[in-house]
Amino acid sequence: MIIYSSDKDGFCSDILQGSIEDKIHTLMQQRGLHRVGASEVRSWENSLKYMHLVMEGSRIPGSAGISIEYHIPNSGKRIDFIISGKDKDEKESVVIIELKQWQEAKKTDKPSIVTTRFLHGEREVPHPSYQAWSYSRLLEDFNETVQENEISILPCAFLHNYPNDGVINDTFYREDIEKAPLFLKNDILKLREFVEKWVRFGDDSNLLYRIDNGKIRPSKSLANHMVSLLKGNKEFTLIDEQKVVYESILSLVGKSKAKSKDVIIVEGGPGTGKTVLAVNLLVEILNRGKLCQYVTKNAAPRAVYEAKLAGHMKKSQISNLFIGSGSFTEASENTFDALLVDEAHRLNEKSGLFNNLGENQIKELITAAKVSVFFIDEDQRVTLKDIGRKDEIKRWAKFHGASVHEMELTSQFRCNGADGYLAWLDHTLGVRETANQNMDGVDYDFQVFDSPRDLFKTIIERNKVSNRARIVAGYCWDWKSKKDSAEYDIEIPEHRFKMKWNLASYASLWILDPNSVTEAGCIHTSQGLELDYIGVIVGPDLLVRNGLVVTVPEGRSKMDQSIKGYKSLSKKNPEQASKLVDGIIRNTYRALMTRGMKGCYIFCTDPETNAYFKECLGASVPQKYTSNRGMLKVADAAKKYRPKKKVSR
Repeated sequence: MIIYSSDKDGFCSDILQGSIEDKIHTLMQQRGLHRVGASEVRSWENSLKYMHLVMEGSRIPGSAGISIEYHIPNSGKRIDFIISGKDKDEKESVVIIELKQWQEAKKTDKPSIVTTRFLHGEREVPHPSYQAWSYSRLLEDFNETVQENEISILPCAFLHNYPNDGVINDTFYREDIEKAPLFLKNDILKLREFVEKWVRFGDDSNLLYRIDNGKIRPSKSLANHMVSLLKGNKEFTLIDEQKVVYESILSLVGKSKAKSKDVIIVEGGPGTGKTVLAVNLLVEILNRGKLCQYVTKNAAPRAVYEAKLAGHMKKSQISNLFIGSGSFTEASENTFDALLVDEAHRLNEKSGLFNNLGENQIKELITAAKVSVFFIDEDQRVTLKDIGRKDEIKRWAKFHGASVHEMELTSQFRCNGADGYLAWLDHTLGVRETANQNMDGVDYDFQVFDSPRDLFKTIIERNKVSNRARIVAGYCWDWKSKKDSAEYDIEIPEHRFKMKWNLASYASLWILDPNSVTEAGCIHTSQGLELDYIGVIVGPDLLVRNGLVVTVPEGRSKMDQSIKGYKSLSKKNPEQASKLVDGIIRNTYRALMTRGMKGCYIFCTDPETNAYFKECLGASVPQKYTSNRGMLKVADAAKKYRPKKKVSR
C-alpha cells in the first residue's frame, strides 16, 4: 500500500513548503492507519529534511519516484523511504532506505542485534542494515512484479544523527552492512552517490504503482517448506522482533547449564510467526549439536509436518523431532538442551488418554530441559483443561529455581499483515475493547454471507487454486457421521444445507487432503495451522441480542469436550464458570477467524448475529452495539438469552 507518493521534484517542494509531515499524517488516516503518534510525526519532520539534503542538488533526476511509509504486502511493516527509477543500463531499480534518528548504540554478542535507547529505556533491536535488508527480502518474496520484471532492490540504512563511533559499523556487523550499506551523520554525499549509481534515469513507467498493484505472491506455507528448512535452508526471513527473539533464545541455549535452568515465555498473537520461529530454532539448535525437540499438544500440526516429511526422513527421526506435550511424565532431569513448546496455551495439567498421568505438563517440560521455550497466546485457550497461562509457567519456573525471560512478537504475517483486522475482530467479538470499530482501510478479505450454501460454494472455488481453503465451524453439532457415514452433522434446514464434520479417516490431516474440502473442520483440527481462506459457520453458542454479544454454552454439542465440567463448576462457582466458558467460546471463534492468511468468510446461523457482523464492517459500529460491553455484563446477558429448549443439532 502506497501512503505518500510523488517524484523527486514534488518531494522537495513539499519539504520547502513545510507540509510533508502533515500530508503523510493525513494520508495515513485516509488509509485507515489511524494510530500515528506525535513522535512518529516528529520523526518524519526531522528525517525527511535530511533526505531533502541528499536529493537536492544531486544528479538524481527530478522524475525519480518517491514513496514514503510504503506498506509491504502480507506484513504489517512499512518501508521508510523508497526511490525508484533506472540504472545506467536502464534497468528498473528501487532503493529502499531505513531512516533512524539514533545517536548511539551498543554492540551485543548476538548476530545482527544492537542495543539502543528509546523513550522508555534501552532495548535490543535488529541492526538497521539487517532491518533494511529484511524488508527488501519481504518485497522480493511477496511481489511477482519485482520477480518477473527483474527489478533490482537495493536496501540501505541512513542514521543521520549518528557519528562514526566504531560501534554501529563494527566488523561484527560486517555481513549486515555488506547486504545493506550503512550511512552515518557525515555520509550525506556518500548516500547521494549510492542513490545516483542506481537511479540514473527517472521513473517513467510508474514503477512503484506497478509494484503496489502487482500480483501478490502467496505467503510461504511452513508445512510446504518443512523439508527445505530441516535441510538447513533459510526459507523465511526473520523480521524485527522475530530476529531479536531468535538470537536471544540461541544465546541462552548456548550458555545453558544443568544447574541453572532458563524458562522463556514468548507472547504473540495469531500470525506473528511463533511456529515459524520455533521450527527455525529447532533446526539451528540441532545443527549446533544440541538435543532439542518441537513440542505441541495439538495433534493436527504434528501430523501435517510429519506427512510433509514422509519419504524424506525415517519415521523414527520425525518422531524424535515433533512430539506431544504429554510425553514427558517420566523424563529425567535435563534430558534436553532445549524444548520448544508451541501453542503452549493449550497445555494440560494431566497427560494420557484418560488424563491420569503425570502431575503437570508445564512442570514436566521445565524438568526435562535446561532451556524451555513457551510460545503462548492466552487468547487462544479454547478448553477448560487449557492451563497455559504466563502466571502458571512462572509458578513452575520459580519451583525449579529457573530464570524467567519474557519476550514478545508483534509483527503480523497472517490475515494479509492486517493488524487492524485482528483489532477489529477482538472488538467485534467482545474479546477486548479496541479503537478499531470498523474495517475501513483494512486490506483483508472479510465477508459475511446470508447463506451457508453460498459460503460453501465460495470456499470450493477458492480451494481450486492451491488446496488452501476450508470450512470450519463452532462445535455446536453432534458428530453423528463418525459412527454412521451416511449421517450428516451440521444441518441448517431453513437454508437446505447439510454438511459432515471431517471424516475420521482424515483425522488430523483433514487440512491437507483435497477431497476433505467438502467436510467441515473444527478448532481441534485447525488450531496451529493456516490456510489462504477460511470459511467459518458461527453456531448458536455465540449470539447478539439487544446490542450485546453473548455466549451460550448450551449451544455447544454435548459431544464437545472443550467445556466439559462446566455444569459442575457452575454449581460451585457460577461467576467463575461463566467467565471461563465465555472466554473459551469467544477465543474459539477468534482462533477460527484468524486461520486465513488472505481472507475469512462467515455465516452465522442466527440472523441477528449475522446482521451484527455485517453492520460492523461498515463505516462505524452502530451505537446499539457499542454499549454495555464487559465480561460480567455479558455473562449475565448470556444467562438471560440461553434458549429454553435444547438447540437443534
